[in-house]
Amino acid sequence: MAEPLKIVFMGTPGLAAHVLERLVTASGAKLRVVGVVTRPDQPRGRGLGTEPSAVGAVAAGHKIPTLKPIKIRTPEFLSELKAFEPDLLVVAAYGRILPNSILDVPKIAPMNVHASLLPRHRGAAPVEGAILAGDAETGVTIMRIVERMDAGPMYFQRKIPIEPNDTQGTLKEKLAELGASAMLEAIDLATRGALVETPQDETMATYTAQIEKKDAVIDWTASAVQIERMIRAYDPWPVARTRLGADEVLIWGAAVEDAASSGSPGTLVSVKPNPVVQCGTGRLRLIEVQAAGRKRISAADFLRGKRIEVGARFGA
Repeated sequence: MAEPLKIVFMGTPGLAAHVLERLVTASGAKLRVVGVVTRPDQPRGRGLGTEPSAVGAVAAGHKIPTLKPIKIRTPEFLSELKAFEPDLLVVAAYGRILPNSILDVPKIAPMNVHASLLPRHRGAAPVEGAILAGDAETGVTIMRIVERMDAGPMYFQRKIPIEPNDTQGTLKEKLAELGASAMLEAIDLATRGALVETPQDETMATYTAQIEKKDAVIDWTASAVQIERMIRAYDPWPVARTRLGADEVLIWGAAVEDAASSGSPGTLVSVKPNPVVQCGTGRLRLIEVQAAGRKRISAADFLRGKRIEVGARFGA
């Protein structure tokens, strides 16, 4: 009977941790996770020591040997990686472009699960990008890694619809499960020598950048449709936000109003039964908000408590 494929897994955040957990659970006659590579432990804050990445925590729970390099382009790290003698290098949201010296280590292939339908939404924020773009569907791509960002040939894709109420958080949960199942499927194909590559169409490539907190500030001159997408794309982080007078207000839920536009963008045009804000095009009904340091509450209760009247300006 053939030996199980030896896998080294590389990843950091929660989505990657779910993929690793599924790989470990599936370990047996066909595969075995022999090593993990993730980012170094990070300070926990207030002098409480450090904590591992989500992937590091899963690896520790299963007692899998783990490397946490600060730099990956060093002879020392390359030597440690080679010592695992992996058949496959499986990567999920590691966050760095891997050099050919690392990509050449596995006997069969370096494989990545990317949370978009490549070549659309390459880069660091494919889930947010799909919601912001108003895509009707998204999915995962299993691909061979090359020394360019998300540009390698594809093995296959698996698709799911983006529901009207999907947020970054709900969509990442769905894609984590889909990605884990797809990677197990790819590993099974690898054991049978049945992986088939399809090159990406470079003319169709789009890119997403790392999301920063400043990206979540609402520009009320944008359309109501775009702002509503933004609210869902940035839930649970960094959370769409605006100002109302001196206060910062986080917007957790909103809906596009089917009403004629009038008034300046950011103006509160109605407060009952729910607050409605004029946008550059269209209007947005606020559903759930949060003041700094407070709990999330209905937008109607928030404005009632603040005694905010029609004509108040958001973003001013």
